[in-house]
Amino acid sequence: MLPRENDSEVTEFMLVGLTNNPTLQTLLFITFFLIYLIALVGNLGMVLVILLDSRLHSPMYFFLSSLSLADFGYSSAVTPKVMAGLLTGANVISYNHCAAQFFFAAFAITESNLLVAMAYDRYAAVCKPLHYTTTMTLNVCTALSIGSYAIAFLDVSIHTGNIFRLSFCRSNVIDHFFCDAPSLLPLSCSDRYITELVIYLIVSFNTVFSLMVILMSYILVFATILRMRSSEGRQKAFSTCASHLTAVSILYGIITFMYLQPSSSHSMGTDKIASVFNAIVIPMLNPLIYSLRNKEVKNAFLKVVGKAKSFIKFTF
Repeated sequence: MLPRENDSEVTEFMLVGLTNNPTLQTLLFITFFLIYLIALVGNLGMVLVILLDSRLHSPMYFFLSSLSLADFGYSSAVTPKVMAGLLTGANVISYNHCAAQFFFAAFAITESNLLVAMAYDRYAAVCKPLHYTTTMTLNVCTALSIGSYAIAFLDVSIHTGNIFRLSFCRSNVIDHFFCDAPSLLPLSCSDRYITELVIYLIVSFNTVFSLMVILMSYILVFATILRMRSSEGRQKAFSTCASHLTAVSILYGIITFMYLQPSSSHSMGTDKIASVFNAIVIPMLNPLIYSLRNKEVKNAFLKVVGKAKSFIKFTF
């Protein structure tokens, strides 16, 4: 721990990280590098494929491209610093950089909001097919997407300002691999009751409200699907919803585990494992979930690859 006076303010923090074992650090660096590479290529590739293929210019893929951009920011907010720490052993993080890392939560909330918008899109497509084109217009999709980002960044601005108004003078050692509220708050020498209450209310509202909208949408969707006479139509509708439900289950499962359990139940070991999935692995999963289960995305990807090969051959 950096030497300082007992009551002096912290100007930088030290991250304990995941392990001090050099061999494990190397293995984790390689693993996280591959995950990060897949996340970058998968998410930016998804945006590019959707942008270039006119057959994918529909509300569902519009939201999927927005989700991929959120995942790109999500993975880039924390993972590079974690990899640098594993590679160089540099575990010191400045006060401002620590505050900036909290904005990974903005991309997490954005993803949550976009999943709600996608659930509404599936409801409109399955339950109100005749009105779908007039309901999910480009203006509506744009407003929902921009609103998802705006609400998320507003929430996290309040969340971050609320935490960093506290005084940190007990210690500067964060028992985590990045700056996160549950690991940072115990270092404060201020009364943190209000801060913890605000965090709990923000996370609870976002999680409960989002899950309620998604649940209500899918109750109506499944009720409509079960009334379909065509087995092929039911199978196609279920297939379309399966990817979205998988992404919802993974994201909200981890968020609930990390933030909505009592502080007395927190174990830093299990929190670190959950955080690895939340901050590093989840951004990689969505492009895999949606692309591997979607023939239209696969065909569009192959089309883009074919054009790229033709261009390279023509050029050289």
